[in-house]
Amino acid sequence: MCALFQRKPAMPARLVVLLTFLLAGPAVAQDQATLNRALDAAIATFETARPALGATELGVDVAAYRDALTLQRFDSDHWGGPVTLDLVIRDTAEGSCSRFAAFVRIPPENGAVRLVLCPQFFSAGADALRELTVLHEMVHVVAGPNECQAMAFAARIEQAATGAFTPVDAYWQASGCDGSGFRLP
Repeated sequence: MCALFQRKPAMPARLVVLLTFLLAGPAVAQDQATLNRALDAAIATFETARPALGATELGVDVAAYRDALTLQRFDSDHWGGPVTLDLVIRDTAEGSCSRFAAFVRIPPENGAVRLVLCPQFFSAGADALRELTVLHEMVHVVAGPNECQAMAFAARIEQAATGAFTPVDAYWQASGCDGSGFRLP
């Protein structure tokens, strides 16, 4: 069973959480609140990094990335037009959710890219990992499936915002990124 939530910037996070709680119960409301915190943290990190970024960074259209992250809609040269983002929370660790904390369904269908958040995304004590996951997955939303590009871009954002980035060496090597042309900061 999936619960679909599209975060609208015009609606305050507290109201989203309250409506979610009333409609779906406390567990889903807690997941929505966790998601809202992760989105807010990712947005804050990106906005801190933005002055250090060019119009395109590592092949990612920075304006489209910002719109996807903050508005959940963007105009895409990569996908050939306007795209919306659907955020989906899954409550079972089946299929791709048995292996990942989150994943993106691409290419867009009916003008929408779906970002699926799995139970692992909501693990206790994983706030920094949730933020990094959002930064990483948004690259897929905007620029496609390249894992190395997504890891390098997310690391670039963290580096520009904080002066450091989350070590992803094992994932980098497992994904074969050493020969990809992308580099970590």
